[in-house]
Amino acid sequence: MKVAIIDDEPLARDELRRMLRVHAGVRIVAEAANVAEGLQAVARAAPDLIFLDIQMPDGSGFDLLAALDVAPAVIFTTAYDRYAIRAFDVNALDYLLKPIEDDRLAQALQKAMRGMAGAAAAQAGGPALEKDQAPSPPAADGKVFIQDGERCWFVELERIMLFESEGNYTRVYFDQHRPLMLRSLVQLEARLDPARFVRTSRSQIVNMRFVAEMTPSPAGGLVLVLQDGMRVAMSRRRSTAFKQGYKL
Repeated sequence: MKVAIIDDEPLARDELRRMLRVHAGVRIVAEAANVAEGLQAVARAAPDLIFLDIQMPDGSGFDLLAALDVAPAVIFTTAYDRYAIRAFDVNALDYLLKPIEDDRLAQALQKAMRGMAGAAAAQAGGPALEKDQAPSPPAADGKVFIQDGERCWFVELERIMLFESEGNYTRVYFDQHRPLMLRSLVQLEARLDPARFVRTSRSQIVNMRFVAEMTPSPAGGLVLVLQDGMRVAMSRRRSTAFKQGYKL
């Protein structure tokens, strides 16, 4: 498991590095002291897990997550327990209060490994439709961080049913939520697995796992009926390319 440590306190990074050395299978691939360095470290090293401080000089750990198109698993680390509720509200993997205890770190790592094993098993099952192309990119198993007003979510891509463009923002459909994300649809599409997420129009991308039915449209395209009953139209041109790429 590749790990990155992002914390503005050198002593905190040193201590966490020392504590992680005794855990087999854990490899520290990057360290950073602020949000800007952290973004570069994540892009360069592609860690499976981030130990992320919440308060840093140039912003918060939440700011860092909001700047990522797709984020790895996260364990928040901080000396301020008032952030704990917010951290769990965004479905962080775990939350460690400084000074970090050996037992709590071990528990958090075990939880992380179980979560990654579950994600790998889900990925092995493949998408609902088979596509004639190479295996999906690593980003397919990531998460997105969404901050809409005072509310925050840390959502697995596999849970997202639909992305819908609204100007420079994208509305994200998952569970019962419909928040806006400060990302364009073009930015998101570049990081999504095309074997699972299909561009149906200029304004929508659908997760094929949530497609319950497909029917021809009067205009010669397709209508995708999602599991919640929502209907998404696909143009004739996109439908032709879609049929050629998938085994229907």
